[in-house]
Amino acid sequence: MANVTIIERSYDGMVADWLAQRLSAALAATDGRIAISVPGGSTPFPILERLVDSAIDWSRITVWPGDDRIVPEVHPASNTGKIRALLEPAGAQVERLEDAAEVPHFALVWLGMGADGHIASLFPNTDPQVGDPQMLRRLTPDPLPPEAPFDRITLTIPALLRSDALVFVIRGEDKRVVFDAAARGEHDLPIARLLGAATQEITCFA
Repeated sequence: MANVTIIERSYDGMVADWLAQRLSAALAATDGRIAISVPGGSTPFPILERLVDSAIDWSRITVWPGDDRIVPEVHPASNTGKIRALLEPAGAQVERLEDAAEVPHFALVWLGMGADGHIASLFPNTDPQVGDPQMLRRLTPDPLPPEAPFDRITLTIPALLRSDALVFVIRGEDKRVVFDAAARGEHDLPIARLLGAATQEITCFA
């Protein structure tokens, strides 16, 4: 059973404040840069907008999308384009997911989760493996989400686990049921595989 700290009745400002504290602590622990991974989708951006306004030295942070749709960055469906537009003016360096990219150790990996138990773009049909030898994969969700019918590039489970901490923001009772069951090891969806292999701190804002 995964050791997950659940923070109930969370709201965007609470999550942003928590993230700001964690990033500030990670920066204070080193003289160099830190890397983090953040999700796309509708939930993260209001939180990121609040986070940008905090007193964080973004010039020392490299930000990786957890996944992206394989579209140009100017496309409305591009996670990288949206993250870059928001965080680069604050001073962050935003990486693009590419096959030859060297995935770092992350101070923090922030993830969402779909009601089908997918994380990043690791959907159930893609059969993501804890022992995947690759840090990045190109894949096609099946079925394709109608709101984003595109092939994907994504960090794999080993890449997501290359981190000091995992944090989730889970909105909706249907997703919460799936997440809680995954933490108890009651199914084998991608979220359960990740949580079952994780040894680092895991925090879930619900």
